[in-house]
Amino acid sequence: VRVEFFCVLMLLAFSFLPTASTNPKAALKSKIVAEFRPQSLIDELLLYKRSEDQIELKEKQLSTMRVDVCSTETLKCLKGKEI
Repeated sequence: VRVEFFCVLMLLAFSFLPTASTNPKAALKSKIVAEFRPQSLIDELLLYKRSEDQIELKEKQLSTMRVDVCSTETLKCLKGKEI
């Protein structure tokens, strides 16, 4: 959801750029912005999204497990397992 929101914000920002017919400098700036590919930012956003998905998956897995938290044996088993 956050990645999509960021993409929408970027599209809105680009829509307010001056057109090429108004000014040659504006045309050059528009071209530079249009060709800009923030690959490192995209990679970071994808990494963040994957980590959020992992957290959500682990939370769902834990919520479906029926665990007696008073049992020390059960807690020891959980500590040893990678969920």
